[in-house]
Amino acid sequence: MTDSLGRYQIAVGEKDSIWFSYLGKPTPKYPVLKMVDVTQFDLALRLKSDVMKEVIVRNRSYRQDSIQNRKDYAKVFDFHRPNVESLTSIGPTGAAIDLDELIRVFQFRKNKSMEKFKERLEEQERQKFIDHRFNKALVRRLTNLDGSNLDVFMLRFRPSYAFTLTASEYDFQMYIKRCFELFNSSKSF
Repeated sequence: MTDSLGRYQIAVGEKDSIWFSYLGKPTPKYPVLKMVDVTQFDLALRLKSDVMKEVIVRNRSYRQDSIQNRKDYAKVFDFHRPNVESLTSIGPTGAAIDLDELIRVFQFRKNKSMEKFKERLEEQERQKFIDHRFNKALVRRLTNLDGSNLDVFMLRFRPSYAFTLTASEYDFQMYIKRCFELFNSSKSF
């Protein structure tokens, strides 16, 4: 061990070698026989310390994550197929046709791709909502399940989006308790 100034003493034999390690980074081995003056042997470890970019830590929140997801993919969530209403506009000077919308009418693959992507994002959002309400902490608290039993229960009794969206907190917890009874009765066979 070193003192507050970094000085240290090590008892070594003539046939020994010395090497140091810090955070798993070893130095070369130094044989004692090859040292010119063993009382003046000095070694410094040089560490490269990279400075990380700023890291912002925030609590996980389903609502904040959902809002951020909606902002990030606003173009997709706001997508709609071009129609007569989006093609034309009637103003004080007369009627006009939006040429960009007219071009979009004939972009069949792009329109279909955007609709599919929107559907995937909406489904992902629904699944995250289920995860938010039907979470391991709640199930563990109501059932005392843990480990692989908890994992199996979470998969087998995952509720539908419609039920998760409309059920009161009481009904939702009763659903978990009833499923737990079914889970226990199926294990006894």
